[in-house]
Amino acid sequence: MTVAAFVGPIVGLLEEAINPRPTVPLTDVAIRNAKAQDKVVKLSDGEGLQLWVMPTGSKLWRLAYRIDGKQKKLAIGPYPEIDLRTARERRDAAKKQLRDGKDPSAEKKVAKLTAASARGATFNVRADMLIEAKEKANKAERTLSKVRWLLGLARPDLGRRPIGEITSAETLAVLRKLEKKNHLETAKRLRSTLSEVFRAAIIDGLVVSDPTAALRGAIQAPVTVSHAALTKPKQLGQLLRAIDGFDGQPTTRTALQLMAMLYPRPGELRFARWEEFDFQLKEWLIPADRMKMRIEHYKPLPHQAIVLLEELRDATEPLRDDAQSALLFPSMRSTKRPMSENTLNAALRRLGYANEEHVAHGFRSSASTLLNESKLWHADAVERSLAHEEPNKVRRAYARGEYWEERVKMAQWWADQVDLMRAGAKFHWPAER
Repeated sequence: MTVAAFVGPIVGLLEEAINPRPTVPLTDVAIRNAKAQDKVVKLSDGEGLQLWVMPTGSKLWRLAYRIDGKQKKLAIGPYPEIDLRTARERRDAAKKQLRDGKDPSAEKKVAKLTAASARGATFNVRADMLIEAKEKANKAERTLSKVRWLLGLARPDLGRRPIGEITSAETLAVLRKLEKKNHLETAKRLRSTLSEVFRAAIIDGLVVSDPTAALRGAIQAPVTVSHAALTKPKQLGQLLRAIDGFDGQPTTRTALQLMAMLYPRPGELRFARWEEFDFQLKEWLIPADRMKMRIEHYKPLPHQAIVLLEELRDATEPLRDDAQSALLFPSMRSTKRPMSENTLNAALRRLGYANEEHVAHGFRSSASTLLNESKLWHADAVERSLAHEEPNKVRRAYARGEYWEERVKMAQWWADQVDLMRAGAKFHWPAER
């Protein structure tokens, strides 16, 4: 072999290494005509994009790239599902990730995991998570029951749907069912509860936007109806005398008498426990988890209320397993559960007072109206006695200290007025009635 014959090929290889021949881009025709062989055939389209023709005949797109000094491959997908144009678009997108310092293979795995997580995060899963969060936040059992019930109304239609795929139209359809039944208040509360589910999913990256946000005003607004209440002293006196003559359960009669005298929310009294009452300090501490604003509330006890409570304690003590922590007003079926929320209103109906005249919650309106009209007490003291919280925390803390002594006097004054109204006695009332 001559020297020229030996050196020539080496020079050619060196020239090709220094000045490589440009890759000829693939065409659809070339891809369709590519035949399978005994080993993988790799057809290059340029910039690392390759079409692998497998011995089985399948054709797969791959992207060869280097990151952190390592040679890697990215699977783009099969041909013809991924055509030439789409493969190039995905190559370009991967190249941009590389320029941004990201590994295309790692990003693809994250995207797949996120998608799988989103598919698994159904409405049912997210609804259960909301309930669990409220339980951990020590929400009142009554609140939890309402949330469970409301979410249960949506589960048949939305339960198995991926949370990220639920649309405003789907959500509206659920609300429309309630609207057709004229359950407008329920529809309003359900929309608000659904919004909580979606907003939590937004935080976790499963939802882009809250589909209920676009539904404000889409459902007919419920008409706000105030709790029916008697606010004239003469009428209230007649009711108080009727309560004294109630021939049903003695505990129900006592509960109604305390409602008139202390005017708590019905649920605050139904769930009351003996451990909350301090007869020496003459106060009732209602724990935060039973208060609407989730802030504990102190109520002064007039001597008439203490008498009623002591009589109730003596009458029911033989029936209690734990005299200290037991409920004041247990259910007839179980001492571990409070009386039904319908008990007090049913008793008022039995006494002849319709829902449109007076309800258990109405005792709060009765007291609020007459206390304010007496002109004897500061309006803020009345509001604090009703546990209407001042939104400003600093002012709220100040108000408690400022009005406590006045509230103690007001509680006794109101109990005395209750006695006078019950007796039908004429007494001086500053406001003309």
